[in-house]
Amino acid sequence: MSPLVSEAEVAAASGDDDLVVWAAQGMRPGVRAWAYGEAVAVASPAAARRDRLAVTGEPAQVVPLLRHALAEAGPSFRPLGEAALMEEVVRAAPELEPVGHFTWMVTEKLAPPRAGAPGLADRAPEGAPDGSSAGARPVTAEAAWLEPAEEREVAALLAAAHPRSYAVPGLPGVRRWAGIRDGARALLAVAADAWSAPSVGLLAGVATAVPARGHGLGERVCRFTASALLDAHGRVALMVDDWNAPAIAVSDRLGFTRRGLGVAAVRG
Repeated sequence: MSPLVSEAEVAAASGDDDLVVWAAQGMRPGVRAWAYGEAVAVASPAAARRDRLAVTGEPAQVVPLLRHALAEAGPSFRPLGEAALMEEVVRAAPELEPVGHFTWMVTEKLAPPRAGAPGLADRAPEGAPDGSSAGARPVTAEAAWLEPAEEREVAALLAAAHPRSYAVPGLPGVRRWAGIRDGARALLAVAADAWSAPSVGLLAGVATAVPARGHGLGERVCRFTASALLDAHGRVALMVDDWNAPAIAVSDRLGFTRRGLGVAAVRG
């Protein structure tokens, strides 16, 4: 097993695999990586709130590499990789069990906006707390980066509209928030730059206030945030639950491509 000590080494050994390079997080303190033949494993603590062990390669090499990595990093790290690979790994390694799956999406270039896509003249409903609509008010502002003082509003929107969000204000690795406001300055949609790596930005924490849904605001704030991440990192990725068809559809329209991932854990 050969240790890898830089992001460049991880990229070269993995064929610049976006998941593995993202997990390397620029090889910040605490991240460890190894290669075995054509297989690569990266143990990344607290990457998007989990101790993650990203892997790529053929099962015959990944299995012994994973065993080495888990012995070095500890059982809190959860192996993840292509869904088909992880199925074979779990079959070959009885000490592991499957614990989940999700979709990883990535792009190096955004698709152009759709013809007829919602624009600045659209009106978002003015909703009561119960979600009812009591009229409409114009969405007059473009998406923009929010100030730290505005993050209390972000937290309130997430609590109401996306309480399971991994990205929340104040969490280590969550760097900044973008948002869209209506003409009355109410916050309607948000997205975060969170746990980004030097060459793979990560889009997270996407949410739209319940009364404002159906007006393209989520897509708009995602486009703004993803564009900024592309400028800064060259690639942008996101994680989404497989069942979340609306979020996957928005990401498809933005030009992201999908990879189905499987997650395993040490039994017991």
